[in-house]
Order: sequence, then C-alpha cells, then structure tokens
Amino acid sequence: MGRREEPGWASGTIGLAAARERGDIDRKFQARLMVTRPMIDRLGLEKELHGHMGCVNCLEWSHDGSILASASDDLHVILWDPFRYKELLNIATGHTGNIFSVKFLSPDVIATCAADGTVRVRNVRGSSPLLECTCHCARVKRLAVAPDNPHLIWSAGEDGLILQHDLRTSHKCSPDSANVLVNLLNHLGRYAEAKCVAVNPRRPYQLAVGANDFYVRLYDTRMIKLAKLQYGGEQVNSSTSRQIWERQNLRCSRAGHGDPDNNIPKGAVHYFAPGHLSMEPNEHTFPKKATTYVAFSHDGNELLVNLGSEQVYLFDINSARRPVLVESFIIQHNHGNREGESKQQGKNGTNGTNGAVETQPQLPDRVRQLKEMANDFVNKNNYSNAVVFYNEAIASCPDCAMLYSNRAASLMRRGWSGDTYAAIKDCYKAIKLDSTHVKSHFRLAKGLMDLKKAREAHECLLYFKDKFPRHANSHAVFLLQKDINVALESMETQPDEAGDTEENQPTSLLERQLRTSALDYSQRFLGHCNTTTDIKEANFLGPDSNYIAAGSDDGSMFIWCRKSGNIIRCLRGDESILNCIQLHPSMFLLATSGIETVVRLWSPRPEDGQEESRVIRDSGSAAMANQQRMRSDPFEAMLLNISFAGGADRDLHSPACRPT
Repeated sequence: MGRREEPGWASGTIGLAAARERGDIDRKFQARLMVTRPMIDRLGLEKELHGHMGCVNCLEWSHDGSILASASDDLHVILWDPFRYKELLNIATGHTGNIFSVKFLSPDVIATCAADGTVRVRNVRGSSPLLECTCHCARVKRLAVAPDNPHLIWSAGEDGLILQHDLRTSHKCSPDSANVLVNLLNHLGRYAEAKCVAVNPRRPYQLAVGANDFYVRLYDTRMIKLAKLQYGGEQVNSSTSRQIWERQNLRCSRAGHGDPDNNIPKGAVHYFAPGHLSMEPNEHTFPKKATTYVAFSHDGNELLVNLGSEQVYLFDINSARRPVLVESFIIQHNHGNREGESKQQGKNGTNGTNGAVETQPQLPDRVRQLKEMANDFVNKNNYSNAVVFYNEAIASCPDCAMLYSNRAASLMRRGWSGDTYAAIKDCYKAIKLDSTHVKSHFRLAKGLMDLKKAREAHECLLYFKDKFPRHANSHAVFLLQKDINVALESMETQPDEAGDTEENQPTSLLERQLRTSALDYSQRFLGHCNTTTDIKEANFLGPDSNYIAAGSDDGSMFIWCRKSGNIIRCLRGDESILNCIQLHPSMFLLATSGIETVVRLWSPRPEDGQEESRVIRDSGSAAMANQQRMRSDPFEAMLLNISFAGGADRDLHSPACRPT
C-alpha cells in the first residue's frame, strides 16, 4: 500500500524493442522454441523476482512474452522484464481484496479480478479504469480472454455466475445489465460457485467452466443468449463497501428453482468428469471436490483439469467417451463378438472358449525389460514403482493386452484415488485387444466388486465362468463369488442410500441429464496434492503438449510425461504451497508463484556438471506422501502440511489464501 508507481515503463519497453531489433531475443526464442525431454531434465532455477508483499496468486505473460505480470494479496500488479529481471511498473489496482487473476488484453491494457467481487480493466499508463464492474456478489476467481479479441472478457465468480464483459459498449452495474452468460445457481442450487474459466484458443466460442464440483462444463457461446442479472427486486449499491450480508442476500435471490427461462439451450453444453466420480451413487463424498483450473491444449482439442482433492485429468473434447459400463461389455461380447470369436482366438494362439493357456506375446527387448522390472516390483509389493514401469512399457507398446492387465493388477493393489477405476479401464482395453485374455476378464470382475458394483461384478463373473470353464472352479473365483453373494444379499436387505442434501441437490432436470451423460478422461497425472488452496493450476508445456506441469500443497512443481503419465521432474517451487505455473508463449521459460512473496523463473540450465539444488530426487516418495495428504481428514491434512513445511511455528500462509 502507498507504493510509488515507478517511471521506466517506456524505457523498459524501448529497451526490449532494441533487443528485438538486434535479434537477441529472437535468436533466443528460436533456440528454445520446442520443449524436449533433455531440456526438462536440465530445468532449474534461473532467477527470483522480489517486489510483492503478499502471496502471489496469479501470473500472466504478455502475448509476445516480453512482459510478465504478477498479482498478489498486496493488491498490486507488477510488470516485469523477465530477461533483465527488472520491475518495470508497480500498479496499485484499487482492489480491496486479494487479486486472483490478471490478464493482458493488449501490451498496455490489463484486466484483474479479486476477492472484493470486482472486475477492473485499465491502461497501465493511465490512472482511470476502462471498466470497473461490481456485478458479482462474491469473490471473482478467474478471468479469461480470447487470443484474437481484446474487447471481450469472461469472469468466473463464487456467486455462481459467468459474466461476459464487452469493452466496446458502456456498462452500468444495474438490473438492466444483460451480461450473464451462465448462471450455475439455476442448475446447482444456491451453493454453486464458479471457480475457473478458459477460452479455447482455436475455437473461441468454446468456454470451459469449472465449479465447486468435479464436473467441467464446455459451453458453445454461439448458442447462448446473454441474460440479465437477478436482483430479487432490489437495486444494489455498486459501492465496494457494501456489507457481506447484502451480498449473501443478493446471492440467494439469484438462485433459481429449475430456471424456467433457461438461456442454455440443449446441445450448448457438454459435461466432462472422471468416470469413477460421476458413477458414484452419492457424488458428494468426502473430501469435497472442486475444479481449481482448466486449460486448453494449443490445438484446442484437449482440456486439462486440476481437480481439488483429486488428480490432474486430460479430456479429449472431440472423441471422449462415457465411463466404461459393464452392461455394454456384456452386450458386446454376448452378441457382437460371438461370430468372430473363434477366428480371434486362433489368431491369439488359444484353443476356444475353454480358456487354454495364454501365449506370451513377443515384445521388443526394451519393453520386455520394463515388464520384467515391473514384475520384480510387484513381487516386492512395491506397486507404485510397478505402475511406473508398466506405464513406460505401455507408452512404448500400446497394443499389448498383457501389459494393460498387469498394470490393472498393480493399480488395484496400490489403491490411490481413482486407481480401481483406472484398473477397470485397463481391463476393458486388454479385452478389446484380446478377448481371450483370461486374467483381464477375472480382474474386471474383481475391480467392479472393489468399486462396490456387486450386480455388475456378478454378471461379469458369470460371463467369465461361461467363457472360461477351465477356470470356473478355481479358488480365486470361489472367493470372489462368495464376496459378491454377500454383497448382493446385503443390497436386498438394506434401504437405498439417501439422495443429495439441499446443499448439493441439482435443481434442474437438464443438470441431472448432463451429469448422467458426462464424458470420461483419456489420461490422468498423479503425484501432486491439491487440497489447501483453490487457485492451483495445471498447464501444458509447449505447443505439442507432450508434457504437463502443476503445483502442489507441498511446494513442489511436478512435471509429467503426457504419454506415459509418469513424473519426470520434481522441483521445489515454493517453501509452502505452489499454485501458479505459466509457460512463456514462445520459449521454455517457466514462471511460478505461490504462498511466498516471490516470483521464480525456471529454464534449462547449462550442462556444467553442477547439481540443481531444488530438485526433489525421490519424486515417488513425494507423490505417495501427497496421496496420503489428500485422503486425510482436514485436521490430519493440516498437521501434514505443518510437518512437511518444517514446523508448527511457521506461518504457512495468510488465511485469505485458503479456499472458501
């Protein structure tokens, strides 16, 4: 507060322009344009930027990468020269609450949103705002801008609204303001909150929205008509000093009951969610899930989602499928594959439905070695490492049923969040590749039982016995059938589970239908922890999207191989919690921030033999500890955060950094 806005913006810009004319920056861009595995292996800390006095909640690169913007709990935005590590401008934004998002609309125009419920747009060289919108009645968590349209901004607020702001038209915060694109309250009820929003860079009419649940909603804005704000019959003072109770009353008055005048037509939105969560009979189990960040791939065909209290998920928005269902499997194999079954069995070296001994496929030497190493870890009960090696083997040989089946067994034994469902997906994949693979059929039935899908497991096991009579009387089959029978008897005597409470009951038929038809993920990335803050990001690294990065509650920056899902680099990015990771638009230069007051820049370091001090060598142990943290109750999680941060006497973060 009271900081002086330093001169030097113009001189800093001129200096960068001169550097471009000399070709210094362009040569650097060309040399580092692609992100490769050797570059990630050399990734290390380049520089720390000091200037903020509070948690740094968001980062944003200018379109050409010449400027980095950071925004903080100190209510300031700082513009940096990332190549000379120089503060170009320190802007007092006028916000009265923590800033959660900053965006460039042009090199000279930035937009911000904050906990004070306002969205502000200003020229960095001027003092008067271009927009000051107070239409939201709760914290505004994220902004989105279209890459080729500097006039439009979308804001996501914890009042459940997605607002569209058009700088080409004058705006007045009043009941006549028709700037509501999406009102989640009308579908989810009065407790709905919008947490994040992103625009597809290739198809700007597609808008992805994350809320305080595990569903990601993809809207086609061409089909949506902007609606007016609902004020419950009262004119609301636009002053930022209005009281909290006024905001809450306003929020409640906006919550519809079925939304009879729904502005979201059928077909204008599709839902995406991890299959094991959307298939749960009671979706609102502990711990509570919330989508903290969504990001599109460079080609606009994939959506990356950081899910609070869960993992990072990748969705193919063009060809995603619904969660795997045993009913479709039974129908397919009972009616669709019978005619070609004998031909397929002959091809795979088995002698009919009696389930003779499975032949071992011929694998490339490297894949065979990976499989053998994975098997050794299984024999040592080290299922986490076994999964890592099976991941690598499958990435190199994606058409081997045995590898999927073996990984499924390891996943079920490891037991991290979502592992059993991932194992079922592997079993389906293995059976699709080889319908005579005995172990895959049995593991599918066992996985369904582990998910408490007793009826589906029963049908699957019946099919297994019919298809493989040689194995029908084995001891493992007997024990599984016994467990299934007990579960089925219990289901007949116990009443159905209670439905959703008022707090989480969807209020519209459309919402229930969309949840039922939610599309499943194509890949997931495990190892980080996302429970303490609700602004944690996950981003693609590079235009080819071969690598994924995310922060974590333990302060680590995790980088995964997109193809295998394995952790390939883990660095200490913050001494408390790492929230933000943003890649430079045209070179491999990462900016990160979190609970600390510093911004860190990361780049491939010289091959001079020096060891990077911030590397976390045992990323597997860090991942396992994070999985434990995510499955702990809130009090245990707090103790874990304290112990991992280095002591109870440490001020981990401001209470304002915590989620609602």
